[in-house]
Amino acid sequence: MEHIVTVQGAVTAFADFVEPTDAELDAIEQELPVILAEVDLLDAQITTLDRTPTELDARRIRRAHRRVLAERRDLANRTSGVTLAGGAA
Repeated sequence: MEHIVTVQGAVTAFADFVEPTDAELDAIEQELPVILAEVDLLDAQITTLDRTPTELDARRIRRAHRRVLAERRDLANRTSGVTLAGGAA
């Protein structure tokens, strides 16, 4: 029988470095509308997994998909002038 050993010591040893930086939190905040739109799309798609989609389901999925595209467009427009650290583009 194999024993499962906890790695709590190894995980908590780097706990200070695991926290997101301010820049990462700002990036998440900028991307939050896209994330929420993608969650809505996923929710609409999940509801149709175990049944045949109705016209209402299809409209909900199309609306959610259009919202995802619009939020991605808006994010791209907001961040188009921002340069990334290290010269990466």
